[in-house]
Amino acid sequence: MAQARRLTTFSLSFLDVMSCGFGAVVLIFLLLNHASKEEQKVVNKDQLAEIRLLDYQVQEGEKELFELLETTTEINRQLERTDSQVARVESQLESQTEALETLETDAQATLENVNRLRSDLDSRQDEVQKLQALKAAADGTQLRAIEGEGDRQYLTGMKVGGRNIVIVIDTSTSMLDDTLVNVLRRRNMAPERQQQAPKWQRALRTVDWLAAQLPLDAEIQLYAFNEKAASLLGDGAMDWQPMGDGSTLNRGIERLAEEIPSGGTNLEGLILAIRELSPIPDNVYFITDGLPTRGESPPRQATVDGKRRMRLFTEAVSRLPRQIPVNVILFPMEGDFMAGAAWWQLARASGGAFISPSWDWP
Repeated sequence: MAQARRLTTFSLSFLDVMSCGFGAVVLIFLLLNHASKEEQKVVNKDQLAEIRLLDYQVQEGEKELFELLETTTEINRQLERTDSQVARVESQLESQTEALETLETDAQATLENVNRLRSDLDSRQDEVQKLQALKAAADGTQLRAIEGEGDRQYLTGMKVGGRNIVIVIDTSTSMLDDTLVNVLRRRNMAPERQQQAPKWQRALRTVDWLAAQLPLDAEIQLYAFNEKAASLLGDGAMDWQPMGDGSTLNRGIERLAEEIPSGGTNLEGLILAIRELSPIPDNVYFITDGLPTRGESPPRQATVDGKRRMRLFTEAVSRLPRQIPVNVILFPMEGDFMAGAAWWQLARASGGAFISPSWDWP
């Protein structure tokens, strides 16, 4: 019994030791496991923060990527529109280039035609000069020459010829212009401006043209008339003056260039002066712009209507010898619509010529 009790005591002590050892092991394990969990918690918190930061950065990156995609899409759209505009412009440029090439071709052809016509014109002018030289050799050398652009040495239907020739130019106020308003305006200008009036300069050039066609052996008279008739040749004598060397005629035309259109138109006084010439003229050349506005008797009224002017014309013409050819160069005046018919009838009845030349003649 005593041996059995020792064994039991031993057994209890061993179990106690074993229990204590196991308990110690369990405690160490629990302590180690708790520290590991605490460390894991700390690590998990740091990772969570980093994950959240990365998630935020990813979201921001997605937003920027979305905005970049939208911008890229808009840029692509603009590029497509630009490509379309470029294609349209290139098409227009191509068509304009073709049109330009066509125009250049046409211009080259036109230039060639112009050069060919200019060459033909030059050759024809040479022929005209040769013909004029032959005519001058046949008729005698002209004492005056007409200078200007092109060949202006013509006047259809009117020939300057005869032994006794009268040139008459209207120097009334109406010769300042073609319209009443401009006549009144120019009448109040300085004398130098009045002398440079286009209509008056045309009349002077016409006298110059007629003078250049006069035969060398002719006897001439150059009259200017407004309210009175006056001779511009020599000392103002109203009888015939010989052509001679042309100096008398040249001085008369120079005196005419110094005249200033003024006053009314007295055709009757001029015709009375022509009637006094002996022998009577072979040709009379009138340069005028309308019907007379007064006769030899002083006017009773300040204004003259169309009927009165026609009556004055008829009375004056009735004093002119019928065998004298009357040639008329008319520069029509505004409002004097009966003048053309009246002067044409006079030229036709007398065997003369009537013309109303273009504005650029001679």
